[in-house]
Amino acid sequence: MKLGFIVNPIAGMGGRVGLKGTDGLEVLEKARSLGAVPESPNKAKKALEVLLSIKDRLEIYTYPGSMGEEEALEVGFKPIVLEDGKDKFYPKDTEEAAKKMVEKGVDLILFAGGDGTARNIYSAIGTKVPVVGIPAGVKIHSGVYANHPKAAGEIALKYFQDDHMETIEAEVMDIDEDAFREGIVTARLYGYMRIPLEPQLIQTTKSGGGLGSEEEALNGIADRIIEEMEEEPDTFFIIGSGTSTRPIMENLGLPNTLLGIDIVKGKELIASDVNERQILDIIEGHKAKIVVTVIGGQGYIFGRGNQQISAEVIKRVGKENIRIVAPKNKILSLEGRPLLVDTGNEEVNSMFNGYMKVLNTYYSESIEKVEGL
Repeated sequence: MKLGFIVNPIAGMGGRVGLKGTDGLEVLEKARSLGAVPESPNKAKKALEVLLSIKDRLEIYTYPGSMGEEEALEVGFKPIVLEDGKDKFYPKDTEEAAKKMVEKGVDLILFAGGDGTARNIYSAIGTKVPVVGIPAGVKIHSGVYANHPKAAGEIALKYFQDDHMETIEAEVMDIDEDAFREGIVTARLYGYMRIPLEPQLIQTTKSGGGLGSEEEALNGIADRIIEEMEEEPDTFFIIGSGTSTRPIMENLGLPNTLLGIDIVKGKELIASDVNERQILDIIEGHKAKIVVTVIGGQGYIFGRGNQQISAEVIKRVGKENIRIVAPKNKILSLEGRPLLVDTGNEEVNSMFNGYMKVLNTYYSESIEKVEGL
């Protein structure tokens, strides 16, 4: 059995520092200057650890250094490295790695990254070999990713253990990062890659909400949250990203960072488009609440597009001070699947296992199951 293993070591570094991605050297250097550290290598190792049970029967082909070699060695594998040198992390390196793995006849490619990484692999191999994505980027719109890192390993393990496991084509999506930072989402379908069919462990492609009475519901949600601000004038409200939280800022008459995090206190804007460190500094020693929404079609409330609200921020604020808001049609789009939390911290993720209230309109709430990944 042959596995191709690719890690984009810089994927996700822009999340906690509020840069919404790391496409391009200039953005990467800015992320590093803000204190960003690599996160995808650890997520990649979580996935690979699941495959240790078939270690003696599995050949792993990878790229040097932090593109897979180091992670595989640390987990306990002896990988076959397809290239010399280190410090490889450019898109062309990902593409070359994927091509060489196909040439070696790998049965599956397991890769860690975001939508940009998925694009690179798609452009190199198309549908020649099935893939499984380990979610490690800021942007995860594509349908080729597992729900969380361990799930990616579980899918790969099942694929190797089941000779008849079906594969399907899944969307490779990406957005314009520069437009994203300006609050504009321009998602584009680039093509399809094949993934093992495991619906419970693969995330769906991100979708928006419905129409009809949604605007009325969102305005009702906004009015309810604003009333809570009035009742707690000394509390910092951390307003998460997304169109479902946007009416809160609009109804307050405040500028809104659609795809970033804003902080409000006493109905006044304290800070816009903040990163993890700024959030922690602002709320230090004070009561704070987090207002987040649900990603339609996927169900994530933390860990997709709002990494600035990190595990540390959540611990400081406390689960009891988290307000989830989403119109009912957004909940219905999940078709009974639970809300998901993937902060990268298993202890914090497990805090959410159970049920939480979701504010659907000014007057109504629903009780929804939440699963920490």
